[in-house]
Amino acid sequence: MSLTPLDPIPADLRLILTALCAVGRDLARVIARGPLGMSMAEAVGENAGGDGQKALDVLADEMFAAALGTAGVRWYASEEQEHAVELNPQGAYALAIDPLDGSSNIDCNVSIGTIFSILPAAATADASFLRVMSDQIAGGYIVFGPQTALVVTWGAGVEQFVLDPETGLFTHIPGGMTIPEDTREYAINASNRRHWPGPVHAYVQALEAGDTGPRTRNYNMRWVASLVAETHRILSRGGVFLYPGDARKGYEAGRLRMLYECAPIAFLVEQAGGLATNGPARVLDQAVDRLHMRTPFVFGSVREVEEVGRVWG
Repeated sequence: MSLTPLDPIPADLRLILTALCAVGRDLARVIARGPLGMSMAEAVGENAGGDGQKALDVLADEMFAAALGTAGVRWYASEEQEHAVELNPQGAYALAIDPLDGSSNIDCNVSIGTIFSILPAAATADASFLRVMSDQIAGGYIVFGPQTALVVTWGAGVEQFVLDPETGLFTHIPGGMTIPEDTREYAINASNRRHWPGPVHAYVQALEAGDTGPRTRNYNMRWVASLVAETHRILSRGGVFLYPGDARKGYEAGRLRMLYECAPIAFLVEQAGGLATNGPARVLDQAVDRLHMRTPFVFGSVREVEEVGRVWG
């Protein structure tokens, strides 16, 4: 058991979340050893989307796949694999996962994490995963940072469980997590400014103008380049995150995957009182048409995400 027994987790999700936490606990130990252990940041190839794979990406994928078959997961789709695989023909769930998000930051000692989405299993993998993302049963992430924590929603708010290094258990933190409606922090990779579409340029320029511009107040910019770290900050204190599509070849729809990253984060964010869009439209209203589909992504405090939509027109 890697979760404390007295917590609000629904019984039908307990096996899956327990399996995720057990692997998360083991990965936390590997990550904490850093260069004292395996060469975690060693390049070992490319994943199905053409992104470079690190040794820890592959290890994490193998660990989660091995643990989830006995936890009621029938179909397993990973960002690290080209196709979904069947783990347990009797399983009632389909699970999509980014086993190790932010792996480019492994050697920098920056927070990285695991992102997952749980869906009802259908007769085929395509029927299970290629659907409207409002069908999610649960979504969340495990963040590996100063604390290791599970942040999860099953449609009843957002709950946090922190790994106690003394007991090895993920312990529930009462009170839930909520995103303030308003914020003065935004996160975007400004080095791509010359490639941005017009609405993103206009929105960021208004923020940069501060109290002398149309927004009449000052903003601070943050950029970690780890989606889990960005999400955890926004869930903790508010903010807005933008990863738009841009003019570069291969970036027309951004670089983040709908199924493995954006859909579960959008589910979390909206359950915490925030909003998640692709710029003009709500993410959870969109359908996945292929496993590694990408989408532009904007999420965080409601007023700022709505302002992005207003600028988009």
